[in-house]
Amino acid sequence: MELKTIDQLPLAHKRVLIRVDFNVPLTPEHRVADATRIREALPTIQHALAQGATVLLASHLGRPRGTVKPAFSLKPVAVLLQDLLSRPVSLAPDCVGSTVGRQVDQLPTGSVVMLENLRFHSEEEANDPAFSRALADLADVYVNDAFGSSHRSHASVVGVVQHFEKKGAGFLVRKEVEVLSSLLSAPDHPFVAILGGAKVSDKIGLIHSLLPRADDIIIGGAMAYTLLRAQGVKTGRSLVEPEKIDEAKTLLQEAQQQGVTIHLPQDHVVTAELTAGATATATVGADIPATQLGVDIGPRSIAAFQAVVPSARTVLWNGPMGVFEMPPYDRGTRAIAEAVASLSSCFSVAGGGDTVAALSQANLANRIDHISTGGGASLTFLESGDLPGLAALRS
Repeated sequence: MELKTIDQLPLAHKRVLIRVDFNVPLTPEHRVADATRIREALPTIQHALAQGATVLLASHLGRPRGTVKPAFSLKPVAVLLQDLLSRPVSLAPDCVGSTVGRQVDQLPTGSVVMLENLRFHSEEEANDPAFSRALADLADVYVNDAFGSSHRSHASVVGVVQHFEKKGAGFLVRKEVEVLSSLLSAPDHPFVAILGGAKVSDKIGLIHSLLPRADDIIIGGAMAYTLLRAQGVKTGRSLVEPEKIDEAKTLLQEAQQQGVTIHLPQDHVVTAELTAGATATATVGADIPATQLGVDIGPRSIAAFQAVVPSARTVLWNGPMGVFEMPPYDRGTRAIAEAVASLSSCFSVAGGGDTVAALSQANLANRIDHISTGGGASLTFLESGDLPGLAALRS
């Protein structure tokens, strides 16, 4: 069944429940620190309003674990959204219940209300049927524009959908699906994937999915140490997942059989202790001394990885090359960011919170063609080609 989008739904004089992903960082003063996710949702919200709808926005924020905690209130989001939309945005006292129901019933057409944090109720993450029904009772039409939450089978993403005849995806979700689907179905070659992060277990599914599609896979970050150990390389005190070594060996063999080159670090920046001011040195080769742990790719690895990137017509980047949040261990990640951002005849896609943070730190985010708003969701989609939230809309 084809995925309908908001522009295919009747919205005039309807109450439209839009699931957005406003799980944004807040400052100590409880202001929104990064409004990217809010801005990305504006086209969907504005379209609904232009069609004469009354808009109910639903989101989670943080991990309040089923209890009401003022620090996780969506009030700062509602305040900022009011400025961005140039129209009043009220904050409901809750996301379900009779008080909210009465407030919604009295809303004039064209109103915007931000429902309070979904995760103030444990039933949200439990995909509770009664909670799903209570959410659905507030509206006539459902729209999912929360790509970053669509890999989770939660009430506001999956359970609520079955109660709506009129349902579809927002513009943000449509864009994410179109871009990521193109990587799976018809990427321009050479297709280079750059993967980093802490655990190879988080990315093994993605690597398996990329093997039939990619030409080169560059792997850095701590996840590389498990793969290096699988090759017999000494990794010192670096983070390794021993239970994944056999699977890593199989993965490397499969890549060789399919003609995909996996590029692993040839040297490393190492230190005895991961603390600020600790002495760091570069190894001569791939082996790491027994007393040291790897914290970044070394200069030879940077040069080798940079040499692969310029020929790419498609690049997917997910995960940093080292402990980028602690300079000077950000050099590898920054070098890769600059290499990808400098490509002029290439379609580049970046995803994952750390990757986006690294690009922002280097002031290079605006030179990437598509930055995914969902780290875990983009990984899941690239592994399986679908998400629970999308499947629910099509059912």
